[in-house]
Amino acid sequence: MRTRSVARVVLYALLAFVIVSVGCKHPAPATPAAAPTPPPPPAQPTVTLQATPGTVQRGQSSTLQWSSTNATSLNIAPNVGTVSAEGTTSVTPNNSVTYTITATGPGGSANASARVTVNAPPPPPAPVAAAPSPTMEELFTREVMDAFYDFDKANVRADAQAALMKTGDFLRNYPQVKVIIEGHCDERGSTEYNLALGDRRAQAAKDYLVSLGVAADRMQTVSYGKERPFCTDHNEDCWQQNRRAHFTMAK
Repeated sequence: MRTRSVARVVLYALLAFVIVSVGCKHPAPATPAAAPTPPPPPAQPTVTLQATPGTVQRGQSSTLQWSSTNATSLNIAPNVGTVSAEGTTSVTPNNSVTYTITATGPGGSANASARVTVNAPPPPPAPVAAAPSPTMEELFTREVMDAFYDFDKANVRADAQAALMKTGDFLRNYPQVKVIIEGHCDERGSTEYNLALGDRRAQAAKDYLVSLGVAADRMQTVSYGKERPFCTDHNEDCWQQNRRAHFTMAK
């Protein structure tokens, strides 16, 4: 009986010890939750702008080209306005100007510039003063040619035909002009003979011009024989200059 009592006391003592031990244990501290990572800041916009060509003459065009990142709106000043994220546009400034593009986005703004230099066109060349129109007398002297003859002859030789053809062209082009055809001779022979020979030479030149279509009433003939020489030397070269049908403009 005594033994059971002792066993009961020991059992109660162990039970109490277990209860006390369990009750004295401290709970483990809780691990705090990690703080959330903040989101990264918005990226800063970037933008570029180029002008090609950078120098133009007034009235010519230049091409603006741009590109950007991280931008929600872009604007080019002056006189271009809102543009897309990248692209090109043609500009024709009257004077030199710097174009600036502004890119704006959640991360801020960015700028870029490009200059177009406008050169004034060179002045036009000074007008060349027109040469004064030649007078009718100047045209006559330049275009009307004498006909030359062989010694003691009045027939129109080949070189005289060429000269009379040019004279005929002038007279047809200027129908208002009338002429006097003078017959001349060299110093050899009598005065009377040379007056008659000069008359034949003047008439031969007139007849040839009539055959070319020049009206006969526009031409008068006169013979000076050997009385009005063009050259006064006494040799064949000089005499040849005097054997001619010479033209003057009738007043």
